[in-house]
Parts: sequence; structure tokens; C-alpha cells
Amino acid sequence: MKRLLTFLNLALYIIGMYAQEKILLLNEGLWQADNGRLTYFEDGTIVSNQWFRDQNGYKLGDTPNDIIQVNENLIAIAINWSNIVQFITPEGKAVAATEDIPNNRKLCTDGRYVYVTSYGHECETVNGTQYFDKGFVAKIDISNFKVVATCEVGYEPEGIALYNGRLFVANTGGYAMQEDHDYETTVSIINASTMLVEKEIDTHVPNLYGKMSQSGQYLCINSPGDYYEMPASGLIFDCEKALNEEDCYITFNKPATYNCTTLDGNFLAIGSSFSYITGGYEFSYLTINPRLMIESQGELGLEEKLPGTLKEDFVNMDQPYGIYVNPYTGYIYGTDAGSFEGAGYLFQWSPDGQLLGKHKVYINPGHFLALSTNEYIDGIGSINVNENENWVDAMYDLCGRKVKSQQKKGFIYIKDGKKIIYNQ
Repeated sequence: MKRLLTFLNLALYIIGMYAQEKILLLNEGLWQADNGRLTYFEDGTIVSNQWFRDQNGYKLGDTPNDIIQVNENLIAIAINWSNIVQFITPEGKAVAATEDIPNNRKLCTDGRYVYVTSYGHECETVNGTQYFDKGFVAKIDISNFKVVATCEVGYEPEGIALYNGRLFVANTGGYAMQEDHDYETTVSIINASTMLVEKEIDTHVPNLYGKMSQSGQYLCINSPGDYYEMPASGLIFDCEKALNEEDCYITFNKPATYNCTTLDGNFLAIGSSFSYITGGYEFSYLTINPRLMIESQGELGLEEKLPGTLKEDFVNMDQPYGIYVNPYTGYIYGTDAGSFEGAGYLFQWSPDGQLLGKHKVYINPGHFLALSTNEYIDGIGSINVNENENWVDAMYDLCGRKVKSQQKKGFIYIKDGKKIIYNQ
């Protein structure tokens, strides 16, 4: 047994030596300029700043604003102003494009369906055209890339996450300054199977805007306020509690504009608060322990710090525009949009937060997806170690996918991003 564990430790060391960083970065480009691009970064090098066009011979589209992994063979990209959801392989080849969801925003998936939020008021489905007074969520079946169901939610819905068979949708009311409605303050909870709203949670916080990060049952949600009198803030939202009670969130007085999940289940957040009164930005730099925030009723769990040199490096940027932790390796990434009109930059840090490099990318780089490196995972897939362990919720397989129990005998799992758990 001791010899086998030594061999496993050696194998894990080899993985660390050769683990590749493969990152896709969505550059939004300029709105209505049809110049969104996909950057491919590998092992400290920008392979291409127009990777989608390199692979397919045509442009990605206008203002892409989200990217997710659907399954091991499929990636989805929400391209807002082109009104399409583009599907590609991990090698960058276009597979299909769903063109029936205007003004689409954010994505989530259960591996069979892709769920998309939309600011729009109509959607083409397999059952005909559906119309909405407010915004909606569309459900795409990846077997045919058709919209098979929809659900109306609040005005201008943004972030979306899946937990325990329910979709949690943050409503913004972001067009309040130009349309005849107020800012939204609610999170809609939808049954993903029936696509019916089960309940709405009123957070009493306006304008729940942007992509939200998920750590198990917890969500990190941003509010930029109204850009005038209502201040920016952030929320930690407990999905498990929300299914049974209204008291399911904690508000804090710092925005979480760009946020991500770490390997240990915390959130990192760069808060960017803009005021039309002053015409300027104020920034905050946060590490958030969501479980501690909920359990302490907001007394504990929020620290104004980031790992290593991240805070210093973000302070020195012209305009921070994104933050991300690679779920396979723990390497950290961030972006600087600069003037919002010219080329931005991608920054890479080691897992402990030491700056490794700065790379020129394209206009408004803001959305990340890490690709798995299966060639190194496969090298230890056959190691068989017997050890008794108590299985907990926070488990991930070596492709970075969260699992609730052992899926296959002989496979190796990771807990808390660090500890190796072995099947019996």
C-alpha cells in the first residue's frame, strides 16, 4: 500500500510538471461593430486572438458575452447582438448556431440542455413563436439545437445558475433608465424540467447585473445600484435555503462586478462601482467565504484582499474587466480592458497569486473558459488505490466536474482542490 501511494504521489507530481494551461477568452469587441473575437491561450502563449475565425473561416459575431462547457465535446457561446448561441467543439470547430433567442445574455447547462437568459420579448420555439412582456429564459435541446421551452421572468434577466433541478435567475431591470419600468430586485426560481417559475425571492437590492459565480449551493451576485443615489453592493445567495425560506441571502456594501470561484469554494471579486454624479469608478478587491458569510449572517467571511500580488496588479490596471480561476489547475487569470476601445490585456498568475505574464489580446476581453488536459489525466487513470474516506458534497472528478458520489470504480477524485480521494 505504501509503495502504491508513493507511486501515486509521483504520478501527481508529473501531472503538475506537465499540466497545460488551455484558456479560451471571449473578447466582446465594440457593440454593433460585429468584431467579437475568441482568444486561445496555451502554456504562456497567445496562440491566436481570432481563434474562431482561424478554425472556421468566418467571424464569431457581435458582442459575445458568455461561454460555458456543455459536455466534453461541446462549448456554448452567447453572442448578444448577433442574437445567436454558437456551439463549437473544444477544438474550435463550429457545430451549430441557435438563432432564435434575441438579446441573449448568460448561460448554464445540465449537459443535455443549455439555458439562456434574454432581454428580448419574443422567441422562436419548436411550438411556434412565444411572446413576453418582460424577459425570459430559453431551453435549448443540444440533440437538435432547437428551443424546446421558455419561461418568462423579470425585466432584463442576467445571471443564471442550476442547482438541484432549479434555475436561479437574477433579474436586473437594467433598461429602467430608458423604459417604463423600475429596476428589478428579484431572483426567479424555475423548475428546469417544467420551465415554470416556482417562486421569486425579493433581495431588496436593485439591478442584479452581470454573470454570477457558483460554489455548490452558493451564488455570488453583483449589484451596480442605479449609478446615482442607490449604492453598488453584492450578495451571497444560498440556493438550498431559497428552496424552503425567504431568508436566504446576505448583502454586503461592496460590488462584485467581476467574480469567480476558487478551488477551495470561495469567491474572488473585483468590485467596480461607477457613478454618473462623479463620472468616476471606485474599485474593491474581495475574497469571500460564502458558507461563513451565510452562517454568521454577514459578520464573517468577507476580506478585502486577494492572493499574492493580485490586488497590486489589478490596482495598476487601467480598467479591470474580468477574473477567473482555472478549475483544473488553480492558475488565476484577469483582464484589463484599457480604454474599452483598443486592445486589452490578459494577465496570468500562479495558484498562489504570483504574476507570471501579461499578454496583449483584443477589445474588451472579459469571459473565460478553461479546457481540460485529458492527455495528462489519462496517464494515471488506471491507478487503483484503496482507502476509506467519508464522501462529501465538494468533490470533483479530474475533468473538474462536480460529483455527488463515486461515479466509476477505480477513478480518482479531488476534494477542496487539493486532497486526493480514492475509490474502494
